[in-house]
Amino acid sequence: MLVTGGAGGIGRAIAAAFRDEGDDVVLADVRGAGEAAAELGVRGVDADITDEDSIARALAEAGPVDVLVNNAGLLSVHGTLLDLPADAMLDILRTNVHGTFLVTQQVARQLVADGRSGVIVNLSSIGGRQPTPGMGGYESSKAAVDALTRWAAVELAAHGIRVNAVAPGPVLTPMLAAGMPEGSPAREAWVNRIPLRRMASVEDVAGLVVFLASERAAHMTGTSVPVDGGQLLT
Repeated sequence: MLVTGGAGGIGRAIAAAFRDEGDDVVLADVRGAGEAAAELGVRGVDADITDEDSIARALAEAGPVDVLVNNAGLLSVHGTLLDLPADAMLDILRTNVHGTFLVTQQVARQLVADGRSGVIVNLSSIGGRQPTPGMGGYESSKAAVDALTRWAAVELAAHGIRVNAVAPGPVLTPMLAAGMPEGSPAREAWVNRIPLRRMASVEDVAGLVVFLASERAAHMTGTSVPVDGGQLLT
C-alpha cells in the first residue's frame, strides 16, 4: 500500500497503522520520505504529487499498489476571500485537488490495466461542508476532493476499485500542538466547537482510514466519512 504525504503528522500515523496491520507499506513524500520510512521500518519513495513524471517514478519504485491513501496536501496557506493572493489559491488547488487527481489516475490506470481490484482513500476535511473564516481556499479544495472521490467511485466501481474519503475536523498533529499549546485561546476556541470537547488524534484518523481500506468496508464506496467529534452537528 502507498500513502502520500507520509513523512509527518497524519500521514505518518496512517503509515504506522497499516504497518501494524502487517501490510507492505510504502511512504511517499516530497521531502523526508527516506528518514521517516526508516524510523517506521517501512519503505520510502520521493514523490511530488503535482508532477506526473515524479509520480510515475515513485510508482515504478513502489511496485504494484492495491491500496492508495491520498494524504498529501497543502494546509498552511490561508487568507480571507478579499485578501488571499490569486497565486496562493492556485497553489492550494494544484496540490490538494490536481495532485490528488494525478496520483489517483495513475494508480487506477495500473489497477485497471492489470485487472486488479483495489482501494483508494482520500483525505478530505469537514471544512468542505462547514466554513471557517480565513480558511476558504483550503476548504474549497477539500470540497473538490469530496467530488473527486464520488467521481472516481462511480467510474471505477465496475473495475472492483472502491474510493472513499476521510473528513477530519481539527487534528492534534505535532505541528498544530506546537502552534496551539494546550490552554491557549486559539486551541480553546477550536475545542469549544466540538461536542466531544477534544480534537481528533492522528490515530483517530488513521484508524478510520485502515477500516475503509479493509474488507470490513467492502460495500462502501463514494462516501466521505467525518471524524470530527460531532463538529458538523453544531
